[in-house]
Amino acid sequence: MPISHIMASGMTGIRAAGDLVARMQFDKNMRIGEAKDFVAKKLGVSTADLSDEYVMRELREELDIGVITSVPGCAKGIAAKMNIEKLLGININCCDKFREITG
Repeated sequence: MPISHIMASGMTGIRAAGDLVARMQFDKNMRIGEAKDFVAKKLGVSTADLSDEYVMRELREELDIGVITSVPGCAKGIAAKMNIEKLLGININCCDKFREITG
């Protein structure tokens, strides 16, 4: 866990796109450059924009994939993670477990 936290924090985590890049590195065994390119393409931004907190804040709100401070009407927690799953085309374990529980 410390390594994944360091990797996600390196691109400012959820403040920008560090969490998304780290997910691709660990889920699809991508190298960091490949993961950044993949996420940037999915989000429709440049790789430089991935670490820009201002650009990513607006984009995260628009895509409803979670931000640090809650915004009324925007997804939080598991709902945001489910939106991330759809956006990146991956499965997130806690989302799978939530679906099992809720049927």
